[in-house]
Amino acid sequence: MAKLIYVANVSLDGFVEDAHGRFDWTEPVDEVFTFITDLVRPVGTYLYGRHMYETMASWEVDPTLATQSKIRADFANVWQAADKIVYSTTLQDISTTNTRIERYFNPESVRELKSSAPSDLTVGGSILAAHAFDAGLVDECQLLIYPVIVGEGKPVFFSDARVQLDLLDERRFENGVVNLRYRIRN
Repeated sequence: MAKLIYVANVSLDGFVEDAHGRFDWTEPVDEVFTFITDLVRPVGTYLYGRHMYETMASWEVDPTLATQSKIRADFANVWQAADKIVYSTTLQDISTTNTRIERYFNPESVRELKSSAPSDLTVGGSILAAHAFDAGLVDECQLLIYPVIVGEGKPVFFSDARVQLDLLDERRFENGVVNLRYRIRN
């Protein structure tokens, strides 16, 4: 069975965006960017909320991103190759290939997808991830903790579910970013 992995860039005080919706403090250096690309390279499907999808779609609709470096081109290729499912009641059109819209998050459909998928899935966006946590669907968390305190904003965890975690791995990068990989304890 494929795993559902929550991947998030997060401030030290637990936010994925600041109070103004900005996340410019997550701009990764090459070492972190390469790590992220290798992390998602084997993923077959990304599950996104509307906002996260619109942010990530730039990796296909803005070809100048891939021309900035070989590292960015590699990420763009990996991202474009994967399937994307966008959960949104308001999004009317998609701007990327290998993408479909689902109007509502259906936990049973995601369970079926996990059981039949040939490779792992990721969930991106803290609100969508909360639904996945609440349904008991998340198997791992990959958190990239950035050395910044933003004070307030959108939290990395919206769910009120109590979730026990087991630390599987950790990695420190030269710029102070730390990756923490956790398994969800059942």
